[in-house]
Amino acid sequence: MTSVFLSIGGYLFVFLLSSLATLTPLVGANVAVFDDYWTQRQSDALKQTIASFDPNPLNVTDHFNYHAALAMDATESINSTRRELAQVRNGRKLRKRNGKCVAYNPIDRCWRCNGDWEKNRKKLADCVLGFGRRTTGGKDGPIYVVNDASDDDLINPKPGTLRHAVTRDGPLWIIFGSSMIINLRQELIITSDKTIDGRGARVYIMEGAGLTLQFVNNVIIHNIYIKHVVPKSGGLIRDSEQHIGLRTVSDGDGISLFGATNVWIDHVSMTRCSDGMIDAILGSTAITISNSHFTDHEEVMLFGANDKHVIDKKMQITVAFNHFGKRLDQRMPRCRFGTIHVVNNDYTHWEMYAIGGNMNPTIISQGNRFIAPPNERAKQVTKREYTPYPAWKTWNWQSEGDYFLNGAYFVQSGKPNAWSPKPVNPIPRKFAIRPQPGTMVRKLTMDAGVLGCKPGTAC
Repeated sequence: MTSVFLSIGGYLFVFLLSSLATLTPLVGANVAVFDDYWTQRQSDALKQTIASFDPNPLNVTDHFNYHAALAMDATESINSTRRELAQVRNGRKLRKRNGKCVAYNPIDRCWRCNGDWEKNRKKLADCVLGFGRRTTGGKDGPIYVVNDASDDDLINPKPGTLRHAVTRDGPLWIIFGSSMIINLRQELIITSDKTIDGRGARVYIMEGAGLTLQFVNNVIIHNIYIKHVVPKSGGLIRDSEQHIGLRTVSDGDGISLFGATNVWIDHVSMTRCSDGMIDAILGSTAITISNSHFTDHEEVMLFGANDKHVIDKKMQITVAFNHFGKRLDQRMPRCRFGTIHVVNNDYTHWEMYAIGGNMNPTIISQGNRFIAPPNERAKQVTKREYTPYPAWKTWNWQSEGDYFLNGAYFVQSGKPNAWSPKPVNPIPRKFAIRPQPGTMVRKLTMDAGVLGCKPGTAC
């Protein structure tokens, strides 16, 4: 194995990989039998984690904020011109017209207002920003149409089902021939280079198992409902076109990322999962979670699950343009290690806290709106867990441009701009590290969650 690495001349890479490998145990992660197939898959994923890590995260946040500013300026300019023309024509202010597509955030503006989106579905893959910006999913593959909602055969899934689609080799862009409710008998194990695109139909993954991205790379999950996910008993399940594996009991997460890289989760609506809604652990990195809506849950997002998993120092996740809604309790997100950019989200409800963590994660909160609950003991947005003040006071938890209502407050720590090397970035500095302010969040998140896209019209 070492000789293979040395043959590419990567002495430093080999040393780093070996060091991380010794610190990262072979974790079962619901795999009952860790055979040669899964051992190789984990080894490949570890190398992908290291390759996907960006040593200059400030470049990524600058890039994101720059495009957010451009999109907001362009949309406001168009709306202003329309109002002026309407006043000239009608002598009064323009009333809102039903069905008019307006997209304030840059991800949506990239594709949503094109009435021909159905003929150019793969345009979506050009629109991701943040740490998951290199994700293309199944863009380089054919379109696969799911036309059967059943999940009867876990070993030899029926062609036309979602399980059959996600276990195929090679890239696929997966769409749905009609609206459907899919009750997964066991966790859905998704392979690399896949897009699950629910536009044009109402697709519900509900009252069964959830989605698993384990030691895979390059996956998009877009425009589906995930509701009432429950643990399942495990057993023999097809996990790729060439392999069937024995699984243990699944946790009941909505979407589980184990050592997954280059993942984009967008316009997903999630409600009541038994465990977490979205968990990213074991070296998962290069992830963007955007434009989604979360309700009715206790522990929403967990980024890093174990204090011993130092590979999660490579974790980099963008959480953007989401609405954290009614009857949520905590973990939006809860982080161990890593760098998390939480930007332009709307936090309208929490019971305990919104953002928390331990093990010295870097948390950059920019341009969010935080509306505190009535409980006077839960006004603080942040929570450092299992760590005394002398230890966490140096953690880099920064707030910039956030909008605080009803007594909400963010306890900062560390030193501003100390969390990243000086950027090498051609973007004009007037936009650098200046997010859209939290006062604009209602516009930026107004279409969070599943969109009602219909062919021939803008979404």
